[in-house]
Amino acid sequence: MTQAIIDLSIFIENDVVSDPEIYRPKITYVDHRMSVAELASFFPGLEPADLPDGEAWAIEKVELITHNGTHLDAPYHFASTMNRGERAITIDEVPLEWCFKPGVKLDFRHFPDGYVTTAADVELELMRIDHRLQPLEIVIVNTRAGCRYGESDYLTAGCGMGYGATMYLLERGVRLTGTDGWSWDAPFTYTRERYERDQDPSIIWEGHKAGRNIGYCHLEKLHNLECLPSDGFTVACFPVKIRAASAGWTRAVAILEKPPVG
Repeated sequence: MTQAIIDLSIFIENDVVSDPEIYRPKITYVDHRMSVAELASFFPGLEPADLPDGEAWAIEKVELITHNGTHLDAPYHFASTMNRGERAITIDEVPLEWCFKPGVKLDFRHFPDGYVTTAADVELELMRIDHRLQPLEIVIVNTRAGCRYGESDYLTAGCGMGYGATMYLLERGVRLTGTDGWSWDAPFTYTRERYERDQDPSIIWEGHKAGRNIGYCHLEKLHNLECLPSDGFTVACFPVKIRAASAGWTRAVAILEKPPVG
């Protein structure tokens, strides 16, 4: 058997709107010529002509928050506690076995932007794909946001996972989930409209806040989910080990078993 690997991650880059303005990454590129003086500072008397092709090294200075790019959120991001009162674990404490498990895809691309999914929506989708959830399976949600990455409306695209939908998964042993949207919850634009109308604070970040009851992680800003089947693949999403942090960047991939061609 051979394997196919599908990249589920977006780029970290300067010019694509993948975060609100105050949180966007900034990359400063230093090429082989620009860095010659830096290299020479380690070796007094070194001249550019002494170097092959007059070149030193290429490096980049990257200014990030832990939630730029495709990343894994730890329970600590959602609240200071999880499991109804325990201290919430940080990204360096997330069990690695959560991050390499069989995956299940819920296709919610038909839901309109801002829609908040329910437990019934999850149940109906699992019935449609004929899948019975198993503990520690990784459940990823394909929303309309996936096809809007790189466009100006990405931050407001896609549905969100509500409290009931999230708890439905967690109560069945799921501990790691993911979405191709900017947030696991509905885009803030729509949540704000609902809050202004109803003045109900419980709708704010309701999917995230489910982690106060059952600790879990989720991936945000996944990509290429439309390339995946409903199940039959493995997700690998080990986070960068940042001490006491709320999230860590990951090169998330899906691994599909497929028979050799011919």
